[in-house]
Amino acid sequence: MTAILVEGVTFGYDDAESIIQDVSFTIQQGEFVGIIGPNGGGKTTLLKLLMGFLEPATGQISICGKSPKHHPNGIAYVPQQLRFDKQFPITVMELVLGGRLSHLSWWGKFSEEDKNQALLALEKVQLIDLKDRAFGTLSGGQAQRALIARALAGNPKILLLDEPTANVDSQAEADILDLLLEIKSNLTILMVTHDIRAIIHTVGRILCVQNRVDSMSPEQLCEHFALGLYHFPLIETTKSHLKPESFAKTTFKL
Repeated sequence: MTAILVEGVTFGYDDAESIIQDVSFTIQQGEFVGIIGPNGGGKTTLLKLLMGFLEPATGQISICGKSPKHHPNGIAYVPQQLRFDKQFPITVMELVLGGRLSHLSWWGKFSEEDKNQALLALEKVQLIDLKDRAFGTLSGGQAQRALIARALAGNPKILLLDEPTANVDSQAEADILDLLLEIKSNLTILMVTHDIRAIIHTVGRILCVQNRVDSMSPEQLCEHFALGLYHFPLIETTKSHLKPESFAKTTFKL
């Protein structure tokens, strides 16, 4: 079944040149898809369009057959990092309960079901022992797993992650990727990353976003990606509508 359908979508901010230009792609339920591309290529804009925070100038987006705005509980988002005062007195459990806000009753109190779902999410990310710890005291990797738990607590159908392994050490990165592989059977996952090596061994398909979107398998990435250079061609055996000079050389993490 189709989880995400994007047809002929174009979007630009104000009167600026379109950041997303005539984009079309389909993602099936249960896919684990990596999203790559140079800075300014439209990756974050694409996520905002999928979440319904932005509306396309042309084209349409369907999430499980409906508009993104009609899926308040269907899509969960994990930011690269959460900007907040580390002295703010919020526990890990309280943070994760934030993922249940859309399920709150009219009197605004978390139910036992909300608490149980939060605890289950913490178990999935192996942070149950830290549920009463102040969120601001967690390491970078622990904090990222707590944010993933917050997203999972809402029982979403689609999980969007914006560079979840950025700014964490190699062990934390491995733990996060292992976690995503464990939970992917029950979710459709889209993960923005600059770590080419990680996605080659993790995702089933890759979307390259450079104003337009090209879909490919990890095996179709050219050898120059492994050297850390983002350049054309992306698919060795396929001609693209994009010219080589339109790609800036950008170093990716190896």
